[in-house]
Amino acid sequence: MTSTSSTDTGERVSTVAVPGGDLAYEILAGETEPVLAIHGISGHRRLWSWLHAGAPEITLIAPDLRGRADSLAVVGESSPVRHADDMALLLDALGLESVHVVGMSMGGFVAVHLADRHPDRVKSLILVDGGFPMAVPPGLTRDTVGQAFADRVGRLERTWDSVDDLLAYFCSTTAPLLDPTDPLLRHYLEHDLRAGRVRLSADALVSDAVGIFFDDVPWERITHPTRFLHAQWSAGRDTLPAYPPDAVSRYAAVATTVVGVDGVDHAGSIMSHRGALATADLVREALA
Repeated sequence: MTSTSSTDTGERVSTVAVPGGDLAYEILAGETEPVLAIHGISGHRRLWSWLHAGAPEITLIAPDLRGRADSLAVVGESSPVRHADDMALLLDALGLESVHVVGMSMGGFVAVHLADRHPDRVKSLILVDGGFPMAVPPGLTRDTVGQAFADRVGRLERTWDSVDDLLAYFCSTTAPLLDPTDPLLRHYLEHDLRAGRVRLSADALVSDAVGIFFDDVPWERITHPTRFLHAQWSAGRDTLPAYPPDAVSRYAAVATTVVGVDGVDHAGSIMSHRGALATADLVREALA
């Protein structure tokens, strides 16, 4: 069962009951069958604003995962597996038997677990710089995994006087190649803030990061058509990408289509017009 309300900005936000609370989602209406769009580890549903702007004909189901934004109050376990089961409940509530699924970063891992645990619910996967196993950074352990996300944790440790302040921090740490004058980026960060605080659970972030780096990723069991997009860099120009060439070659063996996007880093793989248009092409290919 779902409920729907309107926000001050005119968004039609709905919720679905999941273990621990009510999960928020929005449907970005287009002309196609609905595509489930799953954001990354520190993001929320407005991550898909760039894709929606570049390909408005694609209908997107965009949830805020538990521990984020309008789903901040959902309590309990957080992991890529738990998110995958939440997505199955969302599809149940919407009466959708199966959908194409696009996931960015951690959202790609959630998509892979969804296809593994609920294979009949997934038509195909579009993985945007995520979903396939990433190399564990040197020295990283389960106990220190939060250090790899120090920039995200840093957002939670202060009260932000304005969106401008958060924007400056975001572009100097997490996403140095994004355009700070992009209105879609401001729109995205506005959804983060309430009363000067970023709506992101540190516990959920760390628990999910452990799941990404240290838990089994069942990519070798997936038989669904899988399209894979990877960025040239990780966090800024000339940084080591999440998927170096040897990793891309390994995963290309099981992918229907592989696309590399030059000139963007991990965030820009979807939060830039170049990345969003490349993603849109893969979604259109899947829908076709």
